[in-house]
Amino acid sequence: MRQFALATLVSAVTAAVYGPIALLWWRRARVRSRTLRLVAAVEPEPYHMAELRQEATGAAAAELLLAGYVRIDDEGAAFLTGRGRDPARAPAHPLPAALLDAVRRHDPEPVSFGWIDASDEEYLERRSAYRSEREALLPELPRMPGGRENLLLACAGCAGIALVALFWLLAAALLMTGRPQGVREWAFAGVAALGLAALLSAEKAGRVVRERTDCGDPLGELVRSAPHPACAALDEEQRVLVLRSIGDRDRWRGADTVVHEDADHGDDDGDGDDEWLDDKVWWEDAYEYRASDEDEPDAAPGTPPNSG
Repeated sequence: MRQFALATLVSAVTAAVYGPIALLWWRRARVRSRTLRLVAAVEPEPYHMAELRQEATGAAAAELLLAGYVRIDDEGAAFLTGRGRDPARAPAHPLPAALLDAVRRHDPEPVSFGWIDASDEEYLERRSAYRSEREALLPELPRMPGGRENLLLACAGCAGIALVALFWLLAAALLMTGRPQGVREWAFAGVAALGLAALLSAEKAGRVVRERTDCGDPLGELVRSAPHPACAALDEEQRVLVLRSIGDRDRWRGADTVVHEDADHGDDDGDGDDEWLDDKVWWEDAYEYRASDEDEPDAAPGTPPNSG
């Protein structure tokens, strides 16, 4: 009788533990399938993908360089070409067009694309508007169930694991201390033993369910799948120039260049140097005058002293 009750109780607990795991598998598999279908239907726009990679300004700079709107010197400063100064000419895409307008606002002063990307407010507003417009076209991906971010569910899970562990110890003790009589009791004891073995693997089973139904980051993989066509078309020298200009955020500021007060201090220091030189000449003259006075006693008698 003990083996029958033990087998029934262990089977009920095992079903209670594995039931939610099976339900979680079913829900996560559905969400994974739906997520992959939604991402597969996305038609990526190259500049939007570059914006999601934080490379939109670099891609726009590459297009301007390839199209001949700008040139970049060896120090990363960008200058307009004759084509770039023509107001009737502009790229068709709004993002490189906004970057070209930013360079035109700074012309004829040299400016780096990194400075524009970090500090040009009008360019930043137009880039943000473009990103918001493209973000609205992306599908809303469903949230994967069974995450670890819910603190209440995590605490409930820990409490459930503790109760199952306590039950397993008690059931194992009862199973080991009782001696089955007859084939039927041995069968019930075998069922209880299998249930206890299954409970030992419950935590591993839940981990396997999460691993096999995890879809990862399909949208991120799509974003990182290929570089922007303009970036891919650059040769090695052009790529180095674009990267150098993008990386320079405080040297070439175009029309926003500020003359610091240090320059004024430098002029003052120069005046101080001139005054120091005047003082030095005065002391040298005084020294020569004093030396001539000391040499006068050696002069011939009757010679009048030097009156200076």
